[in-house]
Amino acid sequence: MRKILVTSALPYVNGPIHIGHLVEYIQTDIWVRAQKLRGNHCIYICADDTHGTATMIRAEAEGCTPEEIIANTQKQHMADFAAMEIVFDHYGNTNSPDNYAVCVEIWQALRDAGLVREKNVTQFYDPEKKIFLADRFIRGTCPKCGRENQPGDSCECGTTYSPTDLIDPKSVYSGATPELRDSVHLFVEIEKLHDFLQEWTQTGDHLQSEIANYLAGNFLCDALRDWDISRPAPYFGFEIPDAPGNYWYVWFDAPIGYIGTTRTYCAKTGEDFDSWWRDGSAEIHHFIGKDIAYFHTLFWPAMLKTAGFNLPKKVHVHGFLTVDGEKMSKSKGTFIRAATYAKHLSAAYLRYYYATKTTGRAEDLDLDFVDMAQRVNADLVGNLVNLASRTAKFVQPMGLSPQYPEDGGLFENAVAQYDTILAAYEAGDFAKVTRLVMLLGNGANKFVEDAAPWVLRKDPEKQRQLQDVCTIALNLYRQMVIYLAPILPNLAKETAELFNENASDWTFESIKTPLVGTSLNTFKHLMQRMDTKKVEDIIEETQAENAASETKNADPWNDSDEALKNEPLADECTIDDFAKVDLRVARIVMAERVPEANKLLHLTLSLGGDKRLNVFAGIKAAYNPEDLVGRLVVCVANLKPRQMKFGLSEGMVCAAGGGGKEVFLLAPDDGAVPGHRIH
Repeated sequence: MRKILVTSALPYVNGPIHIGHLVEYIQTDIWVRAQKLRGNHCIYICADDTHGTATMIRAEAEGCTPEEIIANTQKQHMADFAAMEIVFDHYGNTNSPDNYAVCVEIWQALRDAGLVREKNVTQFYDPEKKIFLADRFIRGTCPKCGRENQPGDSCECGTTYSPTDLIDPKSVYSGATPELRDSVHLFVEIEKLHDFLQEWTQTGDHLQSEIANYLAGNFLCDALRDWDISRPAPYFGFEIPDAPGNYWYVWFDAPIGYIGTTRTYCAKTGEDFDSWWRDGSAEIHHFIGKDIAYFHTLFWPAMLKTAGFNLPKKVHVHGFLTVDGEKMSKSKGTFIRAATYAKHLSAAYLRYYYATKTTGRAEDLDLDFVDMAQRVNADLVGNLVNLASRTAKFVQPMGLSPQYPEDGGLFENAVAQYDTILAAYEAGDFAKVTRLVMLLGNGANKFVEDAAPWVLRKDPEKQRQLQDVCTIALNLYRQMVIYLAPILPNLAKETAELFNENASDWTFESIKTPLVGTSLNTFKHLMQRMDTKKVEDIIEETQAENAASETKNADPWNDSDEALKNEPLADECTIDDFAKVDLRVARIVMAERVPEANKLLHLTLSLGGDKRLNVFAGIKAAYNPEDLVGRLVVCVANLKPRQMKFGLSEGMVCAAGGGGKEVFLLAPDDGAVPGHRIH
């Protein structure tokens, strides 16, 4: 029995799961399920990638903490994965104490190995948000083609450039023009591990040949650049213990999340952590997209090697998803969320279609919904499920034959494919698996067609023959479903229930023994034909979602409307009505408590010169009087004086908020002086 730990790239906390992501997670889930059906001890570990400036800014905009965003997003992600029949042995997040502990351990190992150094970095800085900006958070006009609103590193026209080359660059967070500023960053000198990385990437079977060649021709042919591993405050992440004010960059602690999440899993299950990551007894398999291959094949092995952790046995790299031959598009409605897809179509359809396109190579996968419907309807409904639907109802009252009948070698032919199909699963060549299984189905359906059980059932003298024919057909169907169980887990569960079995008891070995002499449960419809009209519904709903999202994102602040709901707008007034109120800038020159009053402070306001107003303001719970002296405020200067128990109040200071401690005095901008009228 092999011991295998499998990971997928960690989904970022700032976005939903979409059908592009699912290429990877479905592929990984299928591979893991296949290993478990082989009897191997295989666990699937994943987590949300939580750190970075984007999380910090989003939390600020939504008026919540980053931790609340992490918790809410994890629930959404888990629901999306469950809807697509993707199951993890443990799913965590990178903001965990276990992940921090492993980060500290690896960082100390890098320090001890002399691989860390400091140097100045010049970056764009948002002067309003007071943060340094990654290239993707800068937008401007392409210097080559003139397209507007392009990111800071590349344009839709294919041009790549530095953000300093952009025309009229702007921060995506505030709209401010960014400034170039210097800051000290920490770097890992992975060039010192060049010989190790050369050998690890170019020998053995850790990588697909195309990935090994890509690394050799684009990175390992020259000295490896130092890896920028830190970001200055403010930043949401883990502060570096020996470099206060600096935080590990998200690409440092994200892959470490594989190890940190395993540690959490082991604490939960009682398994030995070292047996997974330390002693070499376990295989580590990473499934990733080709866009992040160099992180997982250069930086990551360098970190693991230095800290004494197990190196990956294999990094499985896949390509991107296109839809109808083009990049996913929000305007065309093909940037589809997993939740939107699952509302309209079965997860089985997408899982099977992706499997038919997955070869184990780093190739792009094209989703053609017309082709998908044709394959689903022909293969799953017309070939596979058709075997059960045409025979189970005939034999359900009598059950399967007590001995397996002669079938002309069909059952043994399926058994003979065992090693080939399992090898295809191991290689990630699920397209080969589906081809071979559907060929088995062709033979099985020809047998049923020739035997014509619907004719046999009409002849009382041929009921034993009918039972034998159905026993053969249903056993061939069961073999196909077990072979496809990693791809179609829900169909496997429903099929096992039909045969009074439990799918969790199945292994691939179950294919080799026919099922006989057992009763059947009532046959239930197993799968419907895919309706392409539902694809149109998905695209329409996706376009509406994207339009709503763009409208929402047009307001970068995304302010809550709670205050407006609590105190709705007053009735419309005219400019003449407004002109009656004389709002003035004033300076608080005296402030004291009113001992007999629970809510009031006594203020003296200066409007300039010797003009003073005596005011009693209900702000006692929110402000200390000594903090107010000298402060500029806005006051209603022509309010009719009102005699109060404590004295004459000659005006009113303007404030926002709901009252009590929720009171916020309005302050004029710099440059305003006492006596200025507010128009």
